[in-house]
Amino acid sequence: MEPVGSGSSKPDPTPSSPSPSTSAPPPSRYESQKRRDWNTFLQYLGNHKPPLTLTRCSGAHVLEFLKYLDQFGKTKVHVATCPFFGHPDPPSSCACPHKQAWGSLDALIGRLRAACEENGGRPDANPFAARAVRIYLRGVKESQAKARGIPYEKKKRKRKLTVTAVRLDVDLMN
Repeated sequence: MEPVGSGSSKPDPTPSSPSPSTSAPPPSRYESQKRRDWNTFLQYLGNHKPPLTLTRCSGAHVLEFLKYLDQFGKTKVHVATCPFFGHPDPPSSCACPHKQAWGSLDALIGRLRAACEENGGRPDANPFAARAVRIYLRGVKESQAKARGIPYEKKKRKRKLTVTAVRLDVDLMN
């Protein structure tokens, strides 16, 4: 039995959702994070006192942003006076502050650096590539490692081995 008001049993020629060939694939997780991080940073610049534009943004403003984000961190970083300072697995809790983990900050800066250039920023004027930002990240990495008792040692470069082909002439004589 046909539904009331239907003139035929033919399917509707216009599908309710676009076909896969006409719609763009959803953005990757990285692209979604990059867009979200970029919008968050632009919102931070807009809320800055006085408000800033990207062209007036410097490495110092990026550092302010990273320090602002610390309040939302989930990584406990022991202070030097804490009895658990330098212990990777403390036996109980303490009142030390939570901060953003170094790896999260490093990944964030990488995404923001790429987003800045994709949104018209010049590579030579990218505030996320500023020397002060690199120094800050290095300091965060070292201090968090020290607070957790995990030594971060600089990776040694592997020496390139060159293999020289050696030709052996073998005389086969009776």
